[in-house]
Amino acid sequence: AEQLSESVRLLQELGNPADNLIQTFLAHEAVKLDKSLEVLRAQVHLCQDPTKVNADSVVLMDSLEFIDEACNGFVPILADTATLFYQLFADHQGGEVILNDWITEHLEEYLNIVKTRLSLDKEERESVILVRALDRFYKKLSAATRNLPGLDTCQASLNVVLAVTEACVDATAANMEAELRENVLAARQAIAAPRTRMPPPAEGAVNSGGGAVAPPGAATSGINLIEMVNSLQDQIVDSLKTALGRLKMFTDPELTFSVKSGFRSRFSRDLIWNSIFFKQFWFIRDTCHKFTGDVTVPPALLLLLSRTCLDLHVSTIPFLATYTQDEFGLSESPNLSKICTSMASTSQLLLERYVQVESGDLSVLLGKSVEARDWLSSVEPRSVRAVMKRIVEDVNLIDSQVGQLYEEGNKKPRSGESTRRLGGASRARSVFSNYGNLDSSLATNIQKLFSERIDFFTPVKPTKVSVLTLIIKLGLKTLLECVRLKTFSKYGLQQIQVDCHYLQLHLWKFVQDEDVVHHLLDEIMYSAVLRSLHQPPVLMEASVVEVICDKV
Repeated sequence: AEQLSESVRLLQELGNPADNLIQTFLAHEAVKLDKSLEVLRAQVHLCQDPTKVNADSVVLMDSLEFIDEACNGFVPILADTATLFYQLFADHQGGEVILNDWITEHLEEYLNIVKTRLSLDKEERESVILVRALDRFYKKLSAATRNLPGLDTCQASLNVVLAVTEACVDATAANMEAELRENVLAARQAIAAPRTRMPPPAEGAVNSGGGAVAPPGAATSGINLIEMVNSLQDQIVDSLKTALGRLKMFTDPELTFSVKSGFRSRFSRDLIWNSIFFKQFWFIRDTCHKFTGDVTVPPALLLLLSRTCLDLHVSTIPFLATYTQDEFGLSESPNLSKICTSMASTSQLLLERYVQVESGDLSVLLGKSVEARDWLSSVEPRSVRAVMKRIVEDVNLIDSQVGQLYEEGNKKPRSGESTRRLGGASRARSVFSNYGNLDSSLATNIQKLFSERIDFFTPVKPTKVSVLTLIIKLGLKTLLECVRLKTFSKYGLQQIQVDCHYLQLHLWKFVQDEDVVHHLLDEIMYSAVLRSLHQPPVLMEASVVEVICDKV
């Protein structure tokens, strides 16, 4: 430095322009800064690609070692250059502006390198070292302010700390999202697992109770859905708590930067609430909402996610918001109404999708059972068709699944007439016999005048009765429309009679109002009678129908 000062003084005495001397001086100092920056760049490249072998055998430093290298090399050189510049060119007008521009240019490059390197430390095990490195960096660069007049290195270093913290928060949020995807996938696989373990049953096989054996995919009643919902909830809570625990290290009061208002406000408002808390729950909502579209998933998964979203809306989100406030000492409460409302809406959409899928499956089963049969060549019925047994088993399965996650709901009390009814088949027989010689279509229309209109698209409520009622209504509506398109022989009509009586014996207990089932099955019988080739229709005796159904 002394030799350099002497050389500049001699050149000034020889009449060299000060501007030329300044540029030459700064270019000479820039060489030393570039060497220091090159060492830091090599560390960045090595951290980005650890497999790359450096020709000089550069050893990868951790964050703390890197900051020591960065602060002990570049910063002293920059401070010494500024000090020497003021000694040599203090009297030169405009020299300070030139120096500040030169320092700003190199300092920005230095800060970008430091920010890039520290942002690469995203693993949880590196968090403690990273926080110490950030604190050391902030202290040393802030201390350099007194040697770099005119530059606010405190704010510049705080900006780097915030940027690195934000990168750490983003990495933490990405890990939480990956965990959620894995947990949802695990739940989906657990629900679908029985499908792969169960061998397909032989055609016409029956179980020990005499009922038809359900095919692979139907036997998921053994899955404990409430346990899976609780497990998924616990995983969501634990994931957020773990993330907050990791980020709490950035608020340690012993850290110099953590007590700065610029860091505290940004960290709590933008990073903790927006980038972690709300971002996580919006991701959960978006992940669940994807299943409300036309995607093929096990219906039980829709039910599970619906209940999960409902629990998040009712209790989990408010609980975790309070927990976050307490952990970070935040006085301002966040507005949870938007995310809670959206979560409740997604829960409802998932439940509606579940109803749509299950009713669709029942409708396909019932529709094919009618369309694929030759009703004009039917033999005298001796038993209930296997597909009707399958329908009852599937409804029992749905009842078991929904009952695990949702409360029963209110049912309409049974009337005395309901308890004495023999079923739609006997009722159809009495209706047509009572009207005697009246045209059958006229009898049907008269009967409809005294029947309440059934709404097939009422909003589903989060209760077991509501879900089952809507599924059964839609399934029976499909059966009704399919029957209206067929023509029946004498025995074909009697088979429909037996099937309707069997369905009535078993389905009434699942719905909110059993009169809905009675009415729909009556409609099916009326339609079958109208489509019968034998007029007046020949129906089986009620006692015979009961004997056939009791044998199942």
